[in-house]
Amino acid sequence: MAATQADPGGDVLMTSSGDLSADLHRRIRAGEFAVGSKLPTNAELMATHGVSKATVTKAIAALADAGLVFSSKRAGTVVRSQTPVQIPLSRYGQILAPGGTRGPWESATAAQGLDGHMELISVERVLADAETAELLNLSEGDGLVYRVRHALIRPADVVQLQHAWYPAALAEQAGLDSTGKITGGVYGALAAAGHRPATATETVSARMPTEAEAAQLRIGGRVAVLTLNRLTCDAAGQPLEFLSAVAPADRLQLSYDNLPL
Repeated sequence: MAATQADPGGDVLMTSSGDLSADLHRRIRAGEFAVGSKLPTNAELMATHGVSKATVTKAIAALADAGLVFSSKRAGTVVRSQTPVQIPLSRYGQILAPGGTRGPWESATAAQGLDGHMELISVERVLADAETAELLNLSEGDGLVYRVRHALIRPADVVQLQHAWYPAALAEQAGLDSTGKITGGVYGALAAAGHRPATATETVSARMPTEAEAAQLRIGGRVAVLTLNRLTCDAAGQPLEFLSAVAPADRLQLSYDNLPL
């Protein structure tokens, strides 16, 4: 890596994108640029450090690949939070009793001193495709309620994208076809409607994000994501919910606590 040098005015001049990236990395870690704050603009970095636009672009891209920042035309380059959010398997059992005010995400984040919130994005009535119908023990073309939610840390730190499908009749009974917030979470609503969740089978894998996922999660395209597919059934084995979630791998920690051996 080429060495840095100082100009007569005292500013540090960078001679490579690696130098600039390392300097910004150090300043972010030192707290000079706090989480949620913007880095200087490209023009400011070019002027301050005496580098070309291409050098700045490469340096910012390296920071984004490391998960330190996220860039967009509207917001500029913003410092990302990398605070891990631990989600234990026991989050489900804690909220099965109807009448609670927190769902599993809100309960798990509150236990860590984080202000977790579920934001409902959309509720639609759709027809089951062959794959979803098989998972939910339905016939292709049967009615479903499809809910899209974002799990975030307030004020606007989106940590997980959730897509969930429910048999239409079941969703109506539990109020899951509503566009309002499900106070206490979906599991509590299902239990209150007489469909108590009994088992949850989760499959977790990792991959690179799609362009749309990266934009919604505010990550660079080289930050891997975890994908979680969960099938929830009642005591008789009847499927109640199929959920597919995506989260940055550097943020979400899934903890499978106290499993029987």
